[in-house]
Amino acid sequence: MNVLDDYTGHVEPGGDAARRTLNALTITKLSVGSMDNNTYLLVCRAQNQALLIDAAADPDRISDLIGHGPDRPALRTVVTTHQHADHWQALGAVAGANGANTAAHPADAGPLPVPPDFLLEQGDTLTVGDCPLEVIHLRGHTPGSIALLYRDPSGPPHLFTGDSLFPGGVGRTTNPTDFTSLMDDLEERVFGVLPDDTWFYPGHGDDSVLGTERPKIPEWRERGW
Repeated sequence: MNVLDDYTGHVEPGGDAARRTLNALTITKLSVGSMDNNTYLLVCRAQNQALLIDAAADPDRISDLIGHGPDRPALRTVVTTHQHADHWQALGAVAGANGANTAAHPADAGPLPVPPDFLLEQGDTLTVGDCPLEVIHLRGHTPGSIALLYRDPSGPPHLFTGDSLFPGGVGRTTNPTDFTSLMDDLEERVFGVLPDDTWFYPGHGDDSVLGTERPKIPEWRERGW
C-alpha cells in the first residue's frame, strides 16, 4: 500500500492512501469499493493503537493499509458511522482478522453483519490509544448516523461525518422530516459549537472545512436537500 504524506483530502478510487500526521494522531484516508467509500485509519502515535472508521469494502486493501509487519498498529476498534450497506461490507473480515471490537449507534445496529460490541450514543467518548473521540449523533440520513470528533490540543478539530455532511450539502434524506432533523442536528451539534477551521472528513469524496460550508446553510435549508 502506497501512502502519500502530502495530505489534501483527495484520494482516488483504487489509488494511493493519504496520511495526515498530527502531534498525537495520524489520520490515513483510503477510497475503497465501487461507490468511492472513504475509510479512515486513526493511529495513536504514542501507543501505536488504531481505530478504523467504516470498514466499507476491500478487506485486503484495508489490511494492507493497517500493515503486515511487527510494527503495524494494533487495531482495537472498528466504528461504523451508519447502517447503509456500502459502509460495512468489510466489517466482519477486518474486525475478525484483527480481533477488533466493533461499535455503532443502537438505532443503526440491526442491519450490521456483526452485532456491535459497543453501542455509541450522543455525548459518549471512545479512545484510540491516548486520543479521545467524541460521539455526535446526527439524526436524518439514517436514525443512528454518528460523527466522531477529535479535538486536537495543538490544532483545529477533526470531524468524521459519515454520510451526514459533505462539501456542498447534507447527506441524502428521504422526506422533509428527516431533512429538517439532520439540518437541526448539524446546526446545533456541529456548526453551532465548532470553529470554522474544523476539518471534516465525509464518507465519500473530498474533505472540507466548516467555514467553507457555513455560509451555505440558508441555501441548503431553502432547497431542502
